[in-house]
Amino acid sequence: MTTVEVDVRHFTHGDLPRIRQILLDVHADTYAEDPDEFHDRFPWFVDHWGSNPGFSCTLGYEGNEPVGFAYGAPATPDREWWREHINPAPEKSCTFSVSELMVRPRWRKTGTAKLLHHALLNSREDDLAVLLVDATHPKVQKLYESWGYRKVGEQQPFPDSPVYSVMLAELPLPT
Repeated sequence: MTTVEVDVRHFTHGDLPRIRQILLDVHADTYAEDPDEFHDRFPWFVDHWGSNPGFSCTLGYEGNEPVGFAYGAPATPDREWWREHINPAPEKSCTFSVSELMVRPRWRKTGTAKLLHHALLNSREDDLAVLLVDATHPKVQKLYESWGYRKVGEQQPFPDSPVYSVMLAELPLPT
């Protein structure tokens, strides 16, 4: 693994108009060799998540070059959908939903993904973090497990989306 110097910057709901195109550009670069109709709807997801007043985003830069991002928002209290996968569900109830973690190809395997992910969550006061990972990508699931997540179920949120592993972690994450 090559180490690079990445400057992590934090953004919130009010910053979305300023960072939206950067997120779209990083996404386009990340999926340039693997386009599909589901990924074509990414702008809708950015707007959906970014409209949440609790939206939080970390963007990584090497110099002036955006290298990746992580974003999400707090789950709606008493509507934490992931609880249906665990019986009994944890007593802790304040959950942050990690929606996206994306690193441009040139910066993969440099520790940038972990840096962006942990920077997103380590500044939060939530009890838990939840995310979805494509169930056909076991290496990615293992990576999240190494960061403290565990698989608690599977879900297909849209008819044309992949089946995802539902991953849950207690916060703060281990270092």
